[in-house]
Amino acid sequence: MDTKNLIPLLAMPALLLAVEIGALLLSLPVQASGIVAFQDPTSYANPVIFIAIILAFTAFLLVLIKYDLKKVIGAVIGISIFLTFIYIFMAIVYAVMGESDLATVIVIVLSVLVTVILYKYPEWYVIDGLGVLMGAGVAAIFGASLDVLPVVILLALLAVYDAISVYKTKHMITLAEGVIDQKTPILFVIPKRRDYSFIKEGIGKLADGGERSAFIIGMGDMIMPAILVVSANVFLKGWRLAGMVNLPALGAIIGSLAGLVVLLHFVMSGKPQAGLPPLCGGTILGFLAGWALMMVVG
Repeated sequence: MDTKNLIPLLAMPALLLAVEIGALLLSLPVQASGIVAFQDPTSYANPVIFIAIILAFTAFLLVLIKYDLKKVIGAVIGISIFLTFIYIFMAIVYAVMGESDLATVIVIVLSVLVTVILYKYPEWYVIDGLGVLMGAGVAAIFGASLDVLPVVILLALLAVYDAISVYKTKHMITLAEGVIDQKTPILFVIPKRRDYSFIKEGIGKLADGGERSAFIIGMGDMIMPAILVVSANVFLKGWRLAGMVNLPALGAIIGSLAGLVVLLHFVMSGKPQAGLPPLCGGTILGFLAGWALMMVVG
């Protein structure tokens, strides 16, 4: 491994761990404020609805990219980011202050502020810092809204879809390049050198196989494992480390990190890689190991 790649590659597990720990912490105010993505957490229709929304949104963005509607792409993603922060700050503020007009104003002001910061100054450390908050918040909301088995089904289906979209149809590469061209803040960016600027340089084309000045990893690659971590911790009872994290959730965290190590091995080839197959696979296997251990120790 090239020495200059070592620190960036170590940063990715740190980001994943930050999203997962943040999601566990945010799951508490999410539950307290009653914010849910699905009314029935046990319904097996939920994973299908989730994937249908992803497919529809992806198809919409691909049409916009095809017709080079850059301003529309930026507006659509910007609105999506703003609404996401609305729900995240709503959970936090309502849990602290209760639901009130003042709390609602604070939620809107905070959401506008962070969205404007992301778009006015999309430097890599701003994207990554607020990306951890956004990823953790989304994972907390969906993890607290979906029981364990629907989440396992969701992760398995998404892993298959991600592999097809990257290696066969390659439309996910087209989507990622379109998003990167707009410097849209929905990816984690890990620079390879200290003086790197995402605003000035971007990262280059994903499909050219050439040397790039930064690694990227999709926000969804960080969010999906964290959803199972939160779901396992919310819906399964049993012994908890430090009274907070149960064994299945801890196993999912360890499994996701192991899956990321496998992914990073292939990332070093310089070609675009589907992140969800190893990440989701490792998370599910780690969860199952933690669940089996919980059954033994009680």
